[in-house]
Amino acid sequence: MTDDKADVLSLTDDEENELEDELPIKQGVLSKWTNYIHGWQDRFIVLKSGTLSYYKSEHETKYGCRGAVSLAKAIITPHEYDECRVDVSVNDSVWYLRAENNLVRNEWIEDMVAHKKEINDADGSLRRHGSVLSLTSGTSMSNASTSSFKRGRGLRERLLEIETFRDILCRQVEGLQNYFDACASAVQHGVIEDLEDIGDPDENPQNNVVNGYSSETTSPFMPFSVSKSSKDIASILRQHGAHAIDFKGESNTFKATTAGIMSTLSHCIEIMNQREEAWRKRLDKEMEKRKKYQEAYKQELLREQQVPKTGLFSSPDYEEGPHSKLKEEEFYDAVEAALDTLDRDEEVRKQRIAIVPSEEKPLCSLPVTHELYPEIKRVVDEHIRHADLKGSELTSDWQLIAEEGEMKVYKRELEENGVVVDPIRAVHTVSGVTGHEMCHVFWDPSVRMEWETTLEDSKVVEWLSKDTLISFQLHKRMWPSSQRDSLFWTTIQHYHDTENDDGPEYWVVVNKTTEHVEDPKNSKWIRIRFNVSLICETVVKPPVDGKQLTRDNVSCKVQYAANINPGGWAPASVVRALSKREIPKFLRTFTKYVQEKTKNEPIML
Repeated sequence: MTDDKADVLSLTDDEENELEDELPIKQGVLSKWTNYIHGWQDRFIVLKSGTLSYYKSEHETKYGCRGAVSLAKAIITPHEYDECRVDVSVNDSVWYLRAENNLVRNEWIEDMVAHKKEINDADGSLRRHGSVLSLTSGTSMSNASTSSFKRGRGLRERLLEIETFRDILCRQVEGLQNYFDACASAVQHGVIEDLEDIGDPDENPQNNVVNGYSSETTSPFMPFSVSKSSKDIASILRQHGAHAIDFKGESNTFKATTAGIMSTLSHCIEIMNQREEAWRKRLDKEMEKRKKYQEAYKQELLREQQVPKTGLFSSPDYEEGPHSKLKEEEFYDAVEAALDTLDRDEEVRKQRIAIVPSEEKPLCSLPVTHELYPEIKRVVDEHIRHADLKGSELTSDWQLIAEEGEMKVYKRELEENGVVVDPIRAVHTVSGVTGHEMCHVFWDPSVRMEWETTLEDSKVVEWLSKDTLISFQLHKRMWPSSQRDSLFWTTIQHYHDTENDDGPEYWVVVNKTTEHVEDPKNSKWIRIRFNVSLICETVVKPPVDGKQLTRDNVSCKVQYAANINPGGWAPASVVRALSKREIPKFLRTFTKYVQEKTKNEPIML
């Protein structure tokens, strides 16, 4: 490719570089939807030169972006319900972005719209440049047009050169027209002298004959009547004769101008042919891509018909919420699949941690002056007062939703502000363990991660006393539901009715949501609020013949009560179906864990 052709083809790039300097640059951290496993992740977003690109963090900008999209043909859509979210889509590619608040989101939308408008305006406008060709003389026309033609950069410059050539031709035509208008009144050489000799026809009418022609006649070389003032005609000829046109120079200028026009038009045709060829190649590539995409689309449709839909939704529109696009059965299937995955992971991760028997029974040692003492005492007393380890009082107002051997699970349907908060009660009898052991495992924060398979993290925020503490838990996310956390106080107490020596002895653990100044809550998590109790009574069957007490002689009556508000939103039918499945499963898993951990340990009465 020659230099002039290379310059022509690079015109668009040069103009774009000029425009890029005028576009504003915006950068900052936004949350970007990645997939249904990882959900929203913070990413460093850069808006520059009409291109939106993102990096994992600001420190990785020097290593190159992880993805970019041009806003020229992008569709920028603020979300209908989420005031912090904006979707940027180009064909089949969609970026789901979320700002910390609606003000930041609106700023990003305004900047993206401005970039898009600037790009489209630049592509649709033709900015005129000054002509690179200056024609001042006919003698230099040929060389000037040729050299400037080689320095030209594109079709727009060629059009400006043609306009310059047109102006030169117009000036030539105008000058020639003025000259020939004057000469149209003259005749061959010697006419001026004859006219001067004739003089005024009114004064000397006998001399109104020139070269044998009467003043009343018209000569083929003198197309005017001699009756006109001879002195006026002579004056005109003398005036224009003093400024006679250089016909040779004008002829050369005309030839050079027309040659320049022909060369410029030829170059324009060549450029258009090159552009046509380039666009034809691009069209062929796009057609080939389209065929590939159509084939991939057909294959994807076939796979979608064969594969279950659970897990295929990668848009945040399929997350938990009242406007979720998932149907209830799909929502349930997704959560159920996530729970099954957690169960499989737990089987692989299982470890055994022995329970160390305490030397003394933990009594409620929280000082009565502590701000939480009145609440803890009131809630614990209320759970003990409603304790019914046989479930005899639950049959009237409660529905039996599960029954497996000694275990029975009841519920009472209740909703608060559209959120399912069904109270749950369950009674169970577990052999080989004591009430102290059951409650100790349920309360002890050091072993909670071993039996609670739905936790991602658990830590003690503050110890209030040796038997009372504040704990924080981060629950594993089960798509499409949002991730949840909980902050609660938990206490373990030993209760005995002192007024009745034959009355039952209970071990009680109560967990209730609370608040704390060191709450590690994240704005992306939903807080679970609950009031849960585990009340256990030890039943001892005395050994015969004075033998030593073994685990075959002990059992435990258990009552589990839970009032849980999961927060957020999910279909009521899904919440109730999962509750019916998970509560019995939790009791089976927990009691089996306690039996395995205590079977080789001393009995804790």
